[in-house]
Amino acid sequence: MIVGKNASIDGSIMIARNEDSKSSWPKNYVIHKHQEFDDEPEFSSNDNGFKLTLPKIRFKYSATPEWTEKFGLFEEDGFNEYGVAMSATESTYTNKLALGADPLEEDGIGEEAMITVVLPYVKTAREGVQRLGQIVAYYGTSESNGILFADKNEAWYMETGGGHNWVAQRIPDDGYAVIANQSAIQEIDFDDPDNFMWSPKIRDFVAENHLNPDLSGKTFNFRKIFGTADLSDTYYNTPRVWYGLKMFSPELNFEPTSQEMPFINHANRKLSVFDVQDFLSSHYQGTSFDPIGEGSEHDQHLYRPISLAKTQEAHILQIRPNMPTAAAGIQWLAMGVAAQSSFVPFYAGANDTPKAYQNASGSYAPNQAYWTYKLAGVLVDPHYVKFGPKLNDTKAKLRVKFQQSVKQADAAIAGLSNVELGDYLTKVNFDNAKTGLNAYNSLISDLITNSTDLSPINFTQDMNL
Repeated sequence: MIVGKNASIDGSIMIARNEDSKSSWPKNYVIHKHQEFDDEPEFSSNDNGFKLTLPKIRFKYSATPEWTEKFGLFEEDGFNEYGVAMSATESTYTNKLALGADPLEEDGIGEEAMITVVLPYVKTAREGVQRLGQIVAYYGTSESNGILFADKNEAWYMETGGGHNWVAQRIPDDGYAVIANQSAIQEIDFDDPDNFMWSPKIRDFVAENHLNPDLSGKTFNFRKIFGTADLSDTYYNTPRVWYGLKMFSPELNFEPTSQEMPFINHANRKLSVFDVQDFLSSHYQGTSFDPIGEGSEHDQHLYRPISLAKTQEAHILQIRPNMPTAAAGIQWLAMGVAAQSSFVPFYAGANDTPKAYQNASGSYAPNQAYWTYKLAGVLVDPHYVKFGPKLNDTKAKLRVKFQQSVKQADAAIAGLSNVELGDYLTKVNFDNAKTGLNAYNSLISDLITNSTDLSPINFTQDMNL
């Protein structure tokens, strides 16, 4: 989800995403320090062998890498020292006609490398689009993806199509967008470079390969030229976009399976960070499609929900106005399943991350943030009716505490030097992490204690016998 600054309640720009992979695949949260090398370093992917020579200066940046580097880094989301936010990637698909003309490059750049080779080397969101675009056009990409960028002035959404083509659109300040594993960008205005960017040869490529299905031949709709609109989309993707519009633009009249929902929309109210949290945590509540609701067995499992058991982490990268760069950015991070976890605010200007968020193991271990939040969800799952209220109460209380923490920290930073500010924000982040983990450990204790009487081999004795 992407929210423009005039569409938010406090003037923030927000880019947000659920990272989905496997139901048990831990994530870390780290900060890479600013570093200057004597020679240009080379990035080499453990995923597909993609290689790239990098600049000598690497800016400080945060990231959420995998628990293991065996299959690649997958750093996914973060801020750099210039206040640029990036989230990569929203996996998408290119249709077979376009792939036939421009196939994917097996050793081209993929999701696992994008944060690592782009975020530490750009000073604006627009530069981020341009750098990644140049890499895709020259080296190719191994998959189709959507990538989110933001800075204090603007937010961009970029999509790749085939092996070497891409477009990007600036999100209007008063607009928002929801995207769900399907090409989303629609008509490109090649006369408006302030709000659109594209790979250099994309128009010639489309014309030469006869890819544009528009009857008039006058429009260039990226979604229709490069994207998909098949049966799998109607069960896996479009319902999630439909639910986002239902939440924020309920006056729009679409069906869950509609392929014509607009990319850019305008909400019926100013949106807060809590609205974005609610969207990332949603599973069709209030409809018959809620898998833990009251719909029929058929309806409950008809569409893929937004918050999923396979979510590794969910994040909101929020950039607040009129604040120093180090404090303007907040990386709201929910480890595990967003519907069962809590979004913890981490100031971008911190120097380090809590130990519980580093060096996660591939199997359950106590005192690790991912596994603590994941355990709470596992304990709630078998008894959602009984324990769901306990989980929701914990989440609600943490929201208030984190909101208060951010307000207090914002008020305390005036007059601090850069070094003092970094140290202070690090302490705030550590305290917020501890607050969240303490609350969930208390919840886990309560859940285990109250689960002891729910065994299927329990027996209630009639004392009158």
